[in-house]
Amino acid sequence: MTSLLSAADGRARCAWVGTDAEYARYHDEEWGVPLHGDRALFEKMSLEGFQAGLSWITILRKRPRFREVFAGFDPVSVADFDDDDVERLMADAGIIRNRAKILATISNARLVTEMSGGELDELMWSFAPAPGIRPRSLDGVPAVTDESTAMSKALRKRGFRFVGATTMYALMQSTGMVDDHVEGCWRALPAPA
Repeated sequence: MTSLLSAADGRARCAWVGTDAEYARYHDEEWGVPLHGDRALFEKMSLEGFQAGLSWITILRKRPRFREVFAGFDPVSVADFDDDDVERLMADAGIIRNRAKILATISNARLVTEMSGGELDELMWSFAPAPGIRPRSLDGVPAVTDESTAMSKALRKRGFRFVGATTMYALMQSTGMVDDHVEGCWRALPAPA
């Protein structure tokens, strides 16, 4: 499996980016960059939940519409969604129209609003592992870790849905809790001294 691709701009990137310009932008500007804040993490949790069973690029392309119809992923606003909102969302071709995922997002928002400010951020980041050895290839990047499994269990215990261990590992990668840019990628940070 090829782990790196060289792009026209001369940069080597993790091969999962492929040739899609939006994926390259996401890889370069967002993936693996530390992200904090309850609203921002609620958005990532929601989008990763919608991604389950689909490709991330599908979600990435639909993200502007998701943000629009889910009130910018403001947990307080989403927590107030009712049956009419569910039907409105089910009719919107600009998002993933999966009733279970929509209902989970609303339910998860309600759980976030029951937490104190910063509590979701603190809880999720408490599972971030210490920096490890950079993967040499994509084959060395796990789909699940002990930490993502523990995060999933802690969130499920609180009632969150669509937060499985694989989904939570993807969230950990996208929010910079782990840095899985492969060796040789221009975004790979130097190992801690």
